[in-house]
Amino acid sequence: MKLRMPAALAAAAATVLVLAGCAGGADDSGDAEPAGEDPTELVLGLVPSQDVDQLVLDAEELGTLLEDELGIPVTAEVTTDYTALVTAMQAGQAQIGMFGPIALVQAADEAGAVPVLQSVRYGSSTYVTQWYTNDPDRFCTDEVVTDDEGFTFCNGVLDAESGPVGEDALSEITQDETIAFVDEGSASGYYYPATQLQEAGLDPFALNGAFFAGGHPNAVLAVADGSASVGVSFNDARTEVVEEQPTIGEDVTVFAWSTEIPNDGIAVSADLSEEMQESITEAFMAIAETEDGLAILDAVYNIDGFAPADLDALDAARQVEQNFGEE
Repeated sequence: MKLRMPAALAAAAATVLVLAGCAGGADDSGDAEPAGEDPTELVLGLVPSQDVDQLVLDAEELGTLLEDELGIPVTAEVTTDYTALVTAMQAGQAQIGMFGPIALVQAADEAGAVPVLQSVRYGSSTYVTQWYTNDPDRFCTDEVVTDDEGFTFCNGVLDAESGPVGEDALSEITQDETIAFVDEGSASGYYYPATQLQEAGLDPFALNGAFFAGGHPNAVLAVADGSASVGVSFNDARTEVVEEQPTIGEDVTVFAWSTEIPNDGIAVSADLSEEMQESITEAFMAIAETEDGLAILDAVYNIDGFAPADLDALDAARQVEQNFGEE
């Protein structure tokens, strides 16, 4: 069955914040840069995954590091969501974008962007969706276990090295379940878990109690405070809110993982020369090799390093993304 985007989601996707007043892709008259000429300044686009005010500050520092490496001005702009950033690249208002895997595919397919790098975390270029609940008695088929940091797991998740795991528990989810998704453009926070629900026999677009929390930490907190009975996020997003809610590890129990998902990554505009595309790629790699650079990358998106974009892995993400297209 081909999943369809309902009217409400289509309207949300159409209502985007396009980067305004950004230099680099157009001159003062709004006309695009002449073909074949690289811009004299660049715009780096990012999407909130943490406190927006703090991300703006961290993004500015990352822009400064890029500026130092490239020798031309780089302005960092935070858009409302992935859809807005794809639109900004399509309109020539951003030349560099930091995307989740689904949005990275959309940037390539819809904006003609070129994926160049993928993020590395804990030595891996993949991650999973984690499913969590405030009702372990219902979703855990075995004893809840606690790791050394006080975070709770069940259904074999704690001992798993890769996904999927614990998927049988998804059969407990009902069509009217209150589910905290993250964002309609998020791979781990929507596309992959919605696909899992479809495979479990549910209609992801007829979930009466489901909602978008607006961020991975928000989804975790929604389950912790009872606004939702289950939620999804990247693994392990509970660490993002432990300072705010020290008991989050026991308040929210992880009971399942999805299949492996390629990490988020960086795409550049195809309108840039190959030389400029390579320079930007090398600039990010150089930043990741310095202590200060790694600190900023960690602050922005918890990035430990970069690897060349895995086009095969992204093609697998493309298949998931295409399952959500209109028939």
